[in-house]
Amino acid sequence: MLKIGILGVGHLGKFHLNNWQEIQGVEVVGFYDPHDETASQVAEKYQIPRFLDANALLNAVDAVDIVTPTNHHFEWCEKAIKKGKHVFVEKPLANTMIEARELVKLAKESNVKIQVGHVERFNPAFLALKDVTLNPMFIEVHRLAQFNPRGTEVSVILDLMIHDIDIILSIVKSSVKNISASGVGVLTDTPDIANVRIEFDNGCVANLTSSRISMKKMRKLRIFQKDAYIGVDFLDKKTEIIKLKQPSDVNVFAFDIETNNGKKTIAVANPPVPEVNAIKKELEAFRDAIVNNQKTIVSEIDGLMAMDVAHQILEKIGDAVIAR
Repeated sequence: MLKIGILGVGHLGKFHLNNWQEIQGVEVVGFYDPHDETASQVAEKYQIPRFLDANALLNAVDAVDIVTPTNHHFEWCEKAIKKGKHVFVEKPLANTMIEARELVKLAKESNVKIQVGHVERFNPAFLALKDVTLNPMFIEVHRLAQFNPRGTEVSVILDLMIHDIDIILSIVKSSVKNISASGVGVLTDTPDIANVRIEFDNGCVANLTSSRISMKKMRKLRIFQKDAYIGVDFLDKKTEIIKLKQPSDVNVFAFDIETNNGKKTIAVANPPVPEVNAIKKELEAFRDAIVNNQKTIVSEIDGLMAMDVAHQILEKIGDAVIAR
């Protein structure tokens, strides 16, 4: 039985706690949260011990789930790794690049598993593409949210856009060549809305827009490649593939169009979207990596790479502001 401890049982921490209790082969030993009111409510509702000393909790578990504010990630990751505990940490991996690089170094020197909570990797609409060959040449992403004070201790880049940065880096098998960005803070002291263009060495271009001051929610990824257009709706859990019809394409909606090269048949497919809980799926993947001694699906290296691009974006926005 894998013994798990949770650091932080705020809004997202409660979701993690709920899911851990449903995962087989896991015992939730307890949690640590410095806020008395929140901690008392959680202890009473879930009948799980509250540890007043986080270090005591670390000593009592095999692995820890860190769902604290970002500025505390490094502190608890470092302590857990040095105690030989496996670590699940919410995104972003750390607060600064120096911290992130140090965690990668510590992980390399240790024998622990680290998984970063880039949950959109486990979104059922994205999982629907697991058997689809992706060779994107242009990617467009919109991630829009209504304003919520929770999470505003960091910019919209590290709060929202980093989800899409991670997804893009996972599907574009090429190095970043150039980044251009603009952003503005409206309700906070950091960018609340931003537009970013990422160019890759292989010619792929990604255009990302993120906002946390929108009137409506949107989480859409559009992939354009030589043979297809692929749309992923992370919010409504829908996936669509539009491409030239092949003999192997059966049971798909198709229609003909006239082109300069003659008539072409277009096929529209909606691959089956699995009915999965993304948070539970990522936590189960973390459990499996520990139990089966496998590499985590979203490793500390993945977390570092996403942070690196995010911080380059923040530097570009800062330079643009200075230039004006």
